[in-house]
Amino acid sequence: MKNLFALVFAGMIGGLITLGGVYYFNTSTTSAPPAKSQFATTVSNNNLNIKSGTAVLPFDFSQAAEVTMPSVVHITATQGRSTAQGTNDPLSYFFGNPHQGLKGGTGSGVIYSTDGYIVTNNHVVEGADNLEVTLFDNRTFKAEVVGTDTQTDLAIIKIEATGLPVLKKANSDRAKIGEWVLAVGNPFELNSTVTAGIISAKGRDIDIIKGNSAIESFIQTDAAVNPGNSGGALVDAQGRLLGINTAIATQTGSYAGYSFAIPVNMMTKIAEDIIEFGSYQRGFLGINIADLDNEYADELGLDITQGVVVLRTVDGGAAQYSGLLPNDVITNVNGKKVNSAPELQELIGTKRLGDVVMLTINRNGEIKEISVKLKKG
Repeated sequence: MKNLFALVFAGMIGGLITLGGVYYFNTSTTSAPPAKSQFATTVSNNNLNIKSGTAVLPFDFSQAAEVTMPSVVHITATQGRSTAQGTNDPLSYFFGNPHQGLKGGTGSGVIYSTDGYIVTNNHVVEGADNLEVTLFDNRTFKAEVVGTDTQTDLAIIKIEATGLPVLKKANSDRAKIGEWVLAVGNPFELNSTVTAGIISAKGRDIDIIKGNSAIESFIQTDAAVNPGNSGGALVDAQGRLLGINTAIATQTGSYAGYSFAIPVNMMTKIAEDIIEFGSYQRGFLGINIADLDNEYADELGLDITQGVVVLRTVDGGAAQYSGLLPNDVITNVNGKKVNSAPELQELIGTKRLGDVVMLTINRNGEIKEISVKLKKG
């Protein structure tokens, strides 16, 4: 997929941020965005259906949309005194107008707590001097950044408000490929836009977040996500939060069939840490890893092809201290099966510094259990 599409943060309308993670292979232009609207819901349930027994029933997303929309906010981020104005160049919706001194853009966020904490993407707020949040009921508040984590592209901001609507959370570990989902956000500055799709894959690593400690284990969906959707909600058919919309794969800068969301289980751990401590309190195994494939399995003389190969252990790290060795294959964490490196990163990423995890490993064909106390990176 990386050879076919640019991987773009599904983020800002405007030029506030530098998208260092963009791979742009096709510079063909796109049509201008629709005019601003106070409300636009892009759900069509006329052609969506599921089979129940022998009957074909229409699938109605209206209740999930109704539950979700009040908890999704519009974020305006600016550098300087005012928001930068748009241009006729379609690429300006990502990169801004280079001739303007003041820059700005808009994205989305999800209300995390009734007292004004909001989760969004780091790339939505990074570099902003001023943040303004508009709620579903059109009330507007100034916002402050509580904390960010660049290695997961998450941020928590705060407004002075109470009694805000908060979504129930799904368990993203239990989300199934083929399950219906809704993406809710503010693309192209269209407030409260809802699109539908299915979960296409889980545990996707798309190499868009830069850094040696980046965690990428995205939920992939075909629900339409466009510029301005970053930080918005991915919810299940019951309106429960499944993830935070973050990136799209595209040739044009707009939706092209692939979008990616940070799983809610991961987001919750990071959000709670930022709110309590001001930063993500992350524990590390201290290993370099790779997916177990047929080539590795042949080299190691194993008859399994799913798991995570330990390439090396970091000197003085948690794994080395606990007796993990290069060429060990991690197959389970706390009893949960692990098929890929992104899955392992996500599972460990939901744990805190000092937590103890039980790893099931395959060492030269022998199954072992190793207890590891997570340490600083």
